[in-house]
Amino acid sequence: MINQIRKELQNLVDEEYAKFNQKLCPDTKKKMLGIRVPFLRKLAQKIVKEYDWQQFLKEADDNCFEEVLLQGLVIGYAKIEIDEKLEYTKKFVPKIDSWAISDTFCPTLKIKSKDLDKVWNFILTYLNSEKEFDVRFAVIMMLDYYLTEEYINQVLEKLDQISHEGYYVKMAIAWCIAEIGIKFNEKAMNYLKNENHLDKFTFNKALQKMRESYRIDKAQKEILKQMKR
Repeated sequence: MINQIRKELQNLVDEEYAKFNQKLCPDTKKKMLGIRVPFLRKLAQKIVKEYDWQQFLKEADDNCFEEVLLQGLVIGYAKIEIDEKLEYTKKFVPKIDSWAISDTFCPTLKIKSKDLDKVWNFILTYLNSEKEFDVRFAVIMMLDYYLTEEYINQVLEKLDQISHEGYYVKMAIAWCIAEIGIKFNEKAMNYLKNENHLDKFTFNKALQKMRESYRIDKAQKEILKQMKR
């Protein structure tokens, strides 16, 4: 089975795209074949429907970028209950070593509303990790599923408590706060204007990302510009 899947992967290889993607993900130590995400999504859906996807997860090469990303997509598309999905996720998160894997994996999980509380408690365990992409995983999960009336105050509280110095953590926090600024503008502005524990880099990046959004009006963009530290 794994040989057939790898044969399909080889048919999708684009060497020029591999070079481009390597520049976008300089931190990964995994070898890159050069396969675009839409093709990997289609293959992941095929694996779930036509192959023994659990066996694929056991046999996949953790040193190949595309095979790792494919594992994440298969977990996301697998028709299983949340407890089992979280068990697979727990095994998968340590394999994440780039923003591209994290940010493609998280939205593919498609968390149902009835499971949000359970998943919330699950992702909180990653916020104090020393591993950069563990923390980014948790922040991107918040961004994808928890910018809602029910969770927004908790999200802001947890973001403010993160102390990891990793670049990709800081960028994820800034992105998340910028999205809060779009969806819950008053809450975000109160947070940014009052006491918070964001370092200068993250604070300014959050302002920048808000200013870059077409969903923020010109008057507020000028206010944000003046708030820069």
